[in-house]
Amino acid sequence: MSEQVIINGYTIETESLNERKAPETNQLILELQFKVKHEDYHEVTTLLYKNDFTVEVPTRGIKCNANISNYSTSVTNLYEKDSVGTFKLELIEK
Repeated sequence: MSEQVIINGYTIETESLNERKAPETNQLILELQFKVKHEDYHEVTTLLYKNDFTVEVPTRGIKCNANISNYSTSVTNLYEKDSVGTFKLELIEK
């Protein structure tokens, strides 16, 4: 089921969203997977490069500050028209 995750005011429609607690620190960890289209690539990557986020998941009542702990994408060049990549992002609460 798709859920919205809002990162610094930018809304992402997820394909999957998991939450867990870090065993050592009890910090919240959010693992999300989402599609990024060619036309959104620059905006999304510029957002992620900041690596200082206010994250909200309205359906779960989550709002926290977070950083990236893991990140990957299925493609390296989304500059080609009509291309779509799958981003996997793991955020950890500060």
